[in-house]
Amino acid sequence: MKKLLNRETALYLLFGVLTTIVNYVVFWLGIRLFGEEYTLLINVVCFIAAASFAYVTNKLFVFESKSWRWKVLRRELPSFFGARVFSFLLEEAGLWISTDLLRVGRWELLGINGIMIAKIVLSFAVVVLNYLFSKLYIFKKSGEGAHASSDHHSGVQ
Repeated sequence: MKKLLNRETALYLLFGVLTTIVNYVVFWLGIRLFGEEYTLLINVVCFIAAASFAYVTNKLFVFESKSWRWKVLRRELPSFFGARVFSFLLEEAGLWISTDLLRVGRWELLGINGIMIAKIVLSFAVVVLNYLFSKLYIFKKSGEGAHASSDHHSGVQ
């Protein structure tokens, strides 16, 4: 249990909450400004804003990958955004099912619109997937696998 509750996990959760706030604020504003008929497009904008924020915070603070060398970025960026696109597509499919098939926009629970409820539920699955991708593949420390770079934790260059 102690291995699960460590500095890395605590920071991931903290920055995950902040990333989620970025995502939800952009989503809420988008729905308010443009309407529910643009839910999927608004979610794309949310993804770009939140994933960019998450990359920087995960890189620097959670997994402590301090190098900005091209060799490191060339491996991290496609891996990070590829994994995020995968989890985003799962979320987007869930939102499509929720809005178009289940029509949850008509629902409300404790004053919260059904679309926002669907977004919250889907977010939990996305957080778990993103952590696993980041921990096990993207930001592996040197010597932990084939994708690790020897200069992965060198200073900012």
